[in-house]
Amino acid sequence: MTIQASEARPSAEPTVTPASQISATLGGEKQGLPERLALGLFIAVPFLALVAAVPVAWGWGLGWTDLAIATVMYFTACHGITVGFHRFFTHRSFKTNRALKIALAVAGSLAIEGPVVRWVADHRKHHKFSDKDGDPHSPWRYGETVPALLKGLWWAHMGWLFDTEQTPQHIYAPDLVKDRDIRAVSRLFWLWTTLSMLLPPLVGGLVSWSWQGALTAFFWGSLVRVALLHHVTWSINSICHAIGARPFRSRDRSGNVWWLAVLSCGESWHNLHHADPTSARHGVLRGQVDSSARLIRWFEQAGWARDVRWPDAGRIDARRTA
Repeated sequence: MTIQASEARPSAEPTVTPASQISATLGGEKQGLPERLALGLFIAVPFLALVAAVPVAWGWGLGWTDLAIATVMYFTACHGITVGFHRFFTHRSFKTNRALKIALAVAGSLAIEGPVVRWVADHRKHHKFSDKDGDPHSPWRYGETVPALLKGLWWAHMGWLFDTEQTPQHIYAPDLVKDRDIRAVSRLFWLWTTLSMLLPPLVGGLVSWSWQGALTAFFWGSLVRVALLHHVTWSINSICHAIGARPFRSRDRSGNVWWLAVLSCGESWHNLHHADPTSARHGVLRGQVDSSARLIRWFEQAGWARDVRWPDAGRIDARRTA
C-alpha cells in the first residue's frame, strides 16, 4: 500500500475554511514557515539534550532533586496526553466535571505536543483512516518494502509534523471548537509551553537555592523530559503500527509493544485501543500495566469522572482474533 500526499485529505473537506472557524483555535489548514521553524527548534534542542543525557549523567551524575522534578513533570504531562487529550477529549471514554476537564487540557499541553484542539483533530483523522489513504502518520505510507517502511517509519514518527497540510479542526473536532474553556486553553498553548519549560528550573533553583540547581533542573526536567516524552509518544504512531502482538481484531496494523508500556502510561497496548477505541482501559490482559486506566479509576472513585467505558469480559472476548 502506498499513500500519496494528494490523497491524504478526504473529499468531504472544504478547500476554504471561514476565518471565524480558523480563529476559533490556533492554526488553519496550512502550516506556515514560522510554525515549522518553531516546531523544528522545539524538537531539535530537547533531542540534543537527550543525546547528551548519558555522557552528562556519566560525568556529573544525576541528582535526586533533578530526577524527582523530571519524573513528576514527565508523568504529569504524559497522563495529560493519555488520559486527557487521548482517552477523554478524542474518544470520550468517560465524562468529567468542568474543573477536571480544564486540568486535563492544561496537563496535556505541558507535553508541548501542540494545542489540544489540533492534537485531537489529528488523532481523530488518524482513526478514521488508520493505516490507509488519508492517515496523517501511517508507517505504511510509502509501501511495504524495507526501504519504503524505513521511510514510512520516519514519516510516522515525526516527519508528518512538518506537513504543510493541517487537519481541519472544525471538521474533526467541532465539539472542542465550540467549547469555550477548551478553546481558551488551546489559544494559550504558548503559555503552557513557557510554564512547562520554566517550572523545573524554578523548582530546582528554589530547592537548591543556587543557579546551578536551576540549570541542572532545566536540563533534566525540561529538555531531557520533553524529548523523551515526545519520542515515546511518537513511537506509538510509528513502532506500534509496524510491530507488536495483535490479539484483537482491528482494521489496521496496530500492535502491542510491551517495553513501551510504562513510559507511554499504557498507550502502547495499541492493538486493543484500535479494536475498541472508546475503551477507558487499553491494557486489558493479565500483566498489562496501564497507569492511565488506574488514574481514570481514581478519578471515578473521587467522583470527578463518571460514565466510564470500562471493558467487560464479553466486550473483550468479542474483539479477540480467532
